[in-house]
Amino acid sequence: MTQRKGEKPTISIQEHMAIDVCPGPIQPIKQISDYFPRYPRGLPPAVPPQHHAGSLRSALSSSSSSSASRKDEEPDVEGYDSDDSTTLGTLDFSLLYDQENNALHCTINKAKGLKPMDHNGLSDPYVKLHLLPGASKANKLRTKTLHNTLNPVWSETLTYYGITDEDMVRKTLRISVCDEDKFRHNEFIGETRIPLKKLKPNQTKNFNNCLEKQLPVNKTEDKSLEERGRIMISLKYNTQKSCLVVGIIRCAHLAAMDANGFSDPYVKTYLKPDENKKSKHKTAVKKKTLNPEFNEEFCYDIKYADLTKKTLEVTVWDYDIGKSNDFIGGVSLGINANGERLKHWFDCLKNKDKKIERWHTLTNELPGSLND
Repeated sequence: MTQRKGEKPTISIQEHMAIDVCPGPIQPIKQISDYFPRYPRGLPPAVPPQHHAGSLRSALSSSSSSSASRKDEEPDVEGYDSDDSTTLGTLDFSLLYDQENNALHCTINKAKGLKPMDHNGLSDPYVKLHLLPGASKANKLRTKTLHNTLNPVWSETLTYYGITDEDMVRKTLRISVCDEDKFRHNEFIGETRIPLKKLKPNQTKNFNNCLEKQLPVNKTEDKSLEERGRIMISLKYNTQKSCLVVGIIRCAHLAAMDANGFSDPYVKTYLKPDENKKSKHKTAVKKKTLNPEFNEEFCYDIKYADLTKKTLEVTVWDYDIGKSNDFIGGVSLGINANGERLKHWFDCLKNKDKKIERWHTLTNELPGSLND
């Protein structure tokens, strides 16, 4: 197409669009995270505000004089997770098994560098203890709460009574650190677990453990053997009176059955089989306590040879006014028992006229004696 002199050059619409609209190289659109990069806790920003977030790693590595081996230890900024990259803190405590008095003393000294759980960057920490297996409210102990601190110092001793050599072989102590919250559920910070078989009798062992994330509790545990506390029982066969003397001394760490967090416990004993139903004995009721002391004895007139055919059933109840009493727990001693319960019965038979005291674990099931 020829162009006449003096005429303006004509441009087709296709050529016009190609000239004015062609975008050229596509530039990335900035995101808000480019202007406000997120740094890991404890890592100071080493990049000036005018730099791109994409250059964060190079700027961090160039600003430090560390070797190439240290670059591998730097946290991943883009995949940073505070739960994965932040320590939960350490806990300093000591344990002592008093074999003679069947007591486990747990001294909670202090914690250091706990994870902040509150908006003010602090926590309100306390420590709670459980014995596994069989963790329940009956065997939970806890320290006081210390407010607004990540480095609490408790210096507090918590004691489990009625701990036997058998417990020391099979039990594990779970120590949890939690943050108390008045308006919401308390929050878990971290825990550590100590198998009691690591302890030597009558020797204090010190620990300074890093806290770990919450570990799952074995839910396949037999619910029928849920622990409900401990009871100290004495047995003696009196040869002069030809009777079995049963002593109910005390209970410890009973399950709370009332809304106030306590129970009103009393103990019943039976010597079975009991054809005439005359073997029932009851202690007095102790008000509002989970660690009652009874110190009561009951006599059963029975020939020594007949003891091998008998079973002593001991049950602990919570007394209630105007309604049925609540069953707390029970234990059976006799020829058909096992473990410490069988050993206690045999020791009584072998040592006439000698009082034999033992702690026993109460469970939530005892066939044949659940009728009050």
